Amino acid sequence: MDLDEYASCDAVALAGLLREGAVTPDEVAGLARRAVERVNPHLNALSQPLFDAPLDHDPHGPFAGVPFLLKDSHPVAKGVRFSVGSRYFADVTADRDAEITERFRAAGFAALGVTTVPEMAISFATESVRYGTTNNPWDPARGVGGSSGGAAALVAAGAVPVAHGNDGAGSIRIPAACCGVVGLKPTRGRTPVGPGASEALFGLAIDFVLARTLRDVAHTLDAVQGAGRHDKHRVPAGPVPYRELLARDAPRLRVAVLTTPWNGAPVDPEVAAVVDRVAGILDGLGHDVGAPPPAVDPEAVLEAYAVLTTVGIAGVFGEDEKVGDDRLEQVTLAILEEARALNAHRAARGFQAADRVAAGLRDHFAEVDLLVTPTLARPPAPHGTLDYDRPGHTARSWLASIFEYGPFTAPFNLGGQPAISLPLGQSAAGLPVGVQLVAAEGREDLLLQVAADLEDHLPWAARRPGVHVTSLP
Repeated sequence: MDLDEYASCDAVALAGLLREGAVTPDEVAGLARRAVERVNPHLNALSQPLFDAPLDHDPHGPFAGVPFLLKDSHPVAKGVRFSVGSRYFADVTADRDAEITERFRAAGFAALGVTTVPEMAISFATESVRYGTTNNPWDPARGVGGSSGGAAALVAAGAVPVAHGNDGAGSIRIPAACCGVVGLKPTRGRTPVGPGASEALFGLAIDFVLARTLRDVAHTLDAVQGAGRHDKHRVPAGPVPYRELLARDAPRLRVAVLTTPWNGAPVDPEVAAVVDRVAGILDGLGHDVGAPPPAVDPEAVLEAYAVLTTVGIAGVFGEDEKVGDDRLEQVTLAILEEARALNAHRAARGFQAADRVAAGLRDHFAEVDLLVTPTLARPPAPHGTLDYDRPGHTARSWLASIFEYGPFTAPFNLGGQPAISLPLGQSAAGLPVGVQLVAAEGREDLLLQVAADLEDHLPWAARRPGVHVTSLP
């Protein structure tokens, strides 16, 4: 196997070749290392050097020996350094695996390294003082989204077929849209949470993966699904493996389409046109397109996130700990200051706002099967558009700025619904355009079935960015 062959394989294909003995685990790990080292100088998508050897994993798992990358969003793997994109964490190593990492190991994924995130993972741009900017393989002058930006960039560039991400407001889906890959946020409780920083987000942050192919997403969900030992939210497994649903036609669905965001943010006409095209395809497939989209109060979303983010930051730092801009970026410092002044009444209003959004979405999806939206309001933004180190922000003003860029994703973290971003279009400049599908809690089956139909009509497998394993010397 050479690098071109390696980069042409998704995780399912590589796993099959490994099982057959057509390639060895050491050979694939060596190819993955070469692939990452070829593209990363152009992307800046690793938070630390690659491991000397892949982390231990089950040699009998369904993905045994398939190269994989972890996200630097919390203490994710025992003995592995983490920073959450911040200078605050210096030479800190995790003392245990996160439970999602246990699942990845059991599935056989061979983790080779750790990918970049913005500081504290509170941005839709993977840019930090600690690591600099992570570049988009489609246009290195543009960003990769956030916070799973390093993962999305390396998957899109062919370095690995699948990488870990997590999503607290869009952090899997938005990088997937920016980089032209597939990103699923499962239902709350479908995959395990913690131990780690994800637990501080009160069930908002969901761990899973980004991948180039839909079948890798389905097979991985089969391999790692199931609530964790400490999870409050538990979702039973479906009666049929997700990988088998890709070949089955979806039932006729009641479909809502939304291209005007709840907060009134402007949407690029090219992005809206891709969503309209998808709606037309679904109508042609016999679905009942035209159901009303959910009514979401953007002020409630913003208030919920302002409070939950502030309380989450409060849990990271000591109550009287002194820390300055030599260790933290400006937005983190502002949120930390607010955390120390937060009173119980304001906190209660934030949690109540979250509950109102969640209740409204549950009611909506009792009547509508599928919602179709853009993933982002516009194509990937130039570097510096979202400057996390700029003074003057409050928690609310920072969140309002990132929700202007990505207004469609966060409500479904509050509601717990599964949502997937698919790379179904491109701008005139050749930049990826993602389309988000959302279904009721527990209905990943519908998302995957509809996504498979859309992949048939708007295939993306042949697209490759300029920065790719196969295009660089």
